[in-house]
Amino acid sequence: MTFRGADSETGTLRTVLVHRPGPELARLTPRNNDQLLFDAIPWVSRAQEEHDAFTEALRARGVEVLYLVALLTETLQDPAARHHVIDETTADPRLGLGLRRYLREALADLDPSALATVLTAGLRNDELSGTSTLVTSLLAHEDFLIDPLPNLLFTRDSSFWLPEHVAVTSLAMPARSRETQLTGSIYRFHPRFKDSTVLHGPHREHLEGGDVLLLAPDVIAVGVGERTTPAGCERFAEQVLRHGLARTVLAVPIAQDRATMHLDTIVTMVDVDTVVVYPTMAARLRAHAITWDGEDLHAAPARPFFETAAEAMGIEELHRIDTGLDPVTAEREQWDDGNNTLALAPRVTVAYERNEQTNDRLRDAGIDVVTIPGSELGSGRGGPRCMSCPIDRVSARPPGATTGSAAPTAPPG
Repeated sequence: MTFRGADSETGTLRTVLVHRPGPELARLTPRNNDQLLFDAIPWVSRAQEEHDAFTEALRARGVEVLYLVALLTETLQDPAARHHVIDETTADPRLGLGLRRYLREALADLDPSALATVLTAGLRNDELSGTSTLVTSLLAHEDFLIDPLPNLLFTRDSSFWLPEHVAVTSLAMPARSRETQLTGSIYRFHPRFKDSTVLHGPHREHLEGGDVLLLAPDVIAVGVGERTTPAGCERFAEQVLRHGLARTVLAVPIAQDRATMHLDTIVTMVDVDTVVVYPTMAARLRAHAITWDGEDLHAAPARPFFETAAEAMGIEELHRIDTGLDPVTAEREQWDDGNNTLALAPRVTVAYERNEQTNDRLRDAGIDVVTIPGSELGSGRGGPRCMSCPIDRVSARPPGATTGSAAPTAPPG
C-alpha cells in the first residue's frame, strides 16, 4: 500500500502514527530525567489514560491510528530486520567487545514482542544475566546498557511525511538518537511501507520533525534553532526543492531555548490560512525564502515571517490567533503546549484542555477545539502535534491561493 502522505498541516487527517507510553516512562528517575529530556517524572498509568483519550478522540473523527511498537513488533518478524536492528543497537561503543557479542546473541533469541520491549524500554546492567565482562563489572548496577526511549511518545520528531515520501530525521539530542534507527527500520522493512520513498536519514545533518511545518501544498517552513541546524535545513531544502516536493522552503531562525525547542512550540496551523502563535515570539519571527533554480539553492534575505509566508502561499494574509490574553498567561500556556495543536481538518484541532484561554480564543475565532487531558503527557514538553505523525492527509490549499507546485525533476535518490 502506498500512503498519500501529507502536503499540508490542515487537510483532513486519515492515518496517524503514535506511540502509547509504555515501560520506558517507568525508567525515568530524578537522577536521569534531565538527561532523558523530561521536566518531571510522569505518572505512567495516568499518562497512558491521557494518551488513550487522545487516540479515542482521533478515532471519533475517523482517523486510523497506528501504534509504533505494534509496527516495530511486526517488523521484527523479518529476520533481515531483526539482524539490522540488533546490529544498530549494539554498535554503541560503550558496550565493549565481549558485551556486544553477548547482547547480539541474547537479543537474537528474543521473540519479536520481547525484543521490541527491550529496544524501547532499555536494558539495565542489573537486568543482565548469563555473562560478566569488564564493562559490566565497572558499570553501576543501575546504568543502562541499552538506553530507554521515553521520547518515542513524540512521533512527529523522528519522521514526517510529504506527498508519497517520508523523511526519516536526524535527532540532535543523544538521548533520542536511537529513535530514528527504529523508525527508519519500520519504514524500510515493514510490508505496509515497502513502496514508500525515504528522504534524509539519521546519518544526515540534524533535522527534526517538530521544526517542519507544511504551510501549503508547495510551501514548507523549517525552524532552525536548538534541534534543527542550518546545515540540516539546507540539506532538506535541497532535497524537497530539487525533487519538486515544494516550491519554497522558509528557513525560520528560532531561539535555542528549551521553551522553544521546535518551531511547533511557537506556531501551528489551525486552518489553511490561520495559525495559533505565541505572541511574544511572533513579532520577532523572520524567514529566509529558499528557492531552486534547477541547479542551486537561493536564499533571500530575512523578512518578517508572516509576510513572507503569506507571499509564498499566494494569499493576502496568514491570520494569527495569539495565545493568552496577557503576557503572563501567554507564557504559561505556551509552556504548557498551548501552541502545539494538531489539526484534524480545516478549523478542527486537538489541544490540551489545560490551556483554557488559548482554547477560548480559538473557539472565538470559529475553530472547533477537541480537548484532551495532558497533565502527565506534557512532562516531556510536547503537545498533540508532537505526539502525532500524520501518514495520510487529504490535500488542503488556502482559498484564493495562486501558487502551484513545481514538477519533479528526478526521482529522489
